[in-house]
Amino acid sequence: MPVVVVATLTVKPESVDTVRDILKTAAEEVHTEPGCQLYAVHESGETFIFVEQWADEEALKAHSTAPAVGKMFTAAGEHLAGAPDIKMLQPVPAGDPDKGQLRR
Repeated sequence: MPVVVVATLTVKPESVDTVRDILKTAAEEVHTEPGCQLYAVHESGETFIFVEQWADEEALKAHSTAPAVGKMFTAAGEHLAGAPDIKMLQPVPAGDPDKGQLRR
């Protein structure tokens, strides 16, 4: 069963451009990881939000220890304004099944 993750990083105001570049590079690498169905980075001001979908819990577990993640947090670490907020989500199907949840 797919696993959906929403992760939020808040960065120091002066670091937005630097972190954006770090995250774009990481996303390119993460997209090649087995089981990655969606890894989309969005931003609003000093906040970056990741919307992710993994094929299953094993793929998500492998991602959490993958080289791309380690490199990303090493490079971005000093630029963060606080700890990342990472949430694994369970769908609540509602309304139109094609519009009420992420699908691959």
